[in-house]
Amino acid sequence: MALLPDRHPQKDFFILDIADVVLKDDMASMEHPLFSLATKPDHRHLEYRGGGNRLKIIPSGVGLPTIFDKDILIFCISQLMHKKNRGEPIGNRVRFSGRELLMATNRPTNNLGYQRLEQAFHRLRGTNFQTDITTGNKRETRIFGLIDEGGFVMKEEGEWRLDYCEVVLSDWVMRAIEGDEVVTISNDYFRLRRPLERRIYEIARKHCGGQKRWHIKLANLQDKTGSNAPLKKFRLNIRQIIEGDHLPFYTLELTSDDLVIFRPRQNRVTIAADIVLPEWAEEKGREIAREKGWDYHALRANWMDFAHDATRKGNPPQNAGAAFVAYCKKQDSLR
Repeated sequence: MALLPDRHPQKDFFILDIADVVLKDDMASMEHPLFSLATKPDHRHLEYRGGGNRLKIIPSGVGLPTIFDKDILIFCISQLMHKKNRGEPIGNRVRFSGRELLMATNRPTNNLGYQRLEQAFHRLRGTNFQTDITTGNKRETRIFGLIDEGGFVMKEEGEWRLDYCEVVLSDWVMRAIEGDEVVTISNDYFRLRRPLERRIYEIARKHCGGQKRWHIKLANLQDKTGSNAPLKKFRLNIRQIIEGDHLPFYTLELTSDDLVIFRPRQNRVTIAADIVLPEWAEEKGREIAREKGWDYHALRANWMDFAHDATRKGNPPQNAGAAFVAYCKKQDSLR
């Protein structure tokens, strides 16, 4: 099954700075199966154990949050990390236009897109979690949600129109952001069609990272994904993912003794490692950072994240120095 089309290839022409925000995912939800892989309402009460952690998930009447609902959290985490890396104050309340989120997560911007957004708010707000998973160097064993609030604000202009959306993230999610317990993910994550493909990519990004190889037994991988399919069916699903070969940055191999092996795509690792800023660009970047009130190292790190993400998609900067300086000039002044 092919990747979803890039529905908004020129998104930066519509929304200021949307292309500058590097996608971030929190490591706790990448490690543990917090989201359902079902495409229909899932009302199961779930309990997982692994690595000394225990996780109970109790859905609301509208069901468990899905892996596609997680797009909202990834979007909010990415926005807050972007502001944090720019030295701006952040809080648990994230405000954005519905169109901005739909475009950033590669969703259609029609009425159906907004309806699905509202349904996702219900599932994210209504599901209760009980866990002792650690975030931000703290361990809590209590019942909590992923978001405290989520909804729309309308404005009357002859008729009622959507003004903006707002999400209030839970303390549990905020501690991951404040503790920098996040990793960069590829924009092509939002082009993966299958829920299991998205979950497998998360696991690969979390555990394999930039290592040459990481492996796990098939049954253990199934537990980490949260899939409730019979092992025989799960094995077939993994083989289909291997055959499709659409995972950003990673390839999979399934051995005859049910060992799943993850490897980075070597050609992309080599390209990404070659991004080097010349001395003149570093000096110019420091000068611009001083003028605009930026921390130079944060500015450089933001651009490197952006450049490596573009490289993983096959679009490495042709002139790293010029691209970096142009990026610095584009940033707003903080003075």
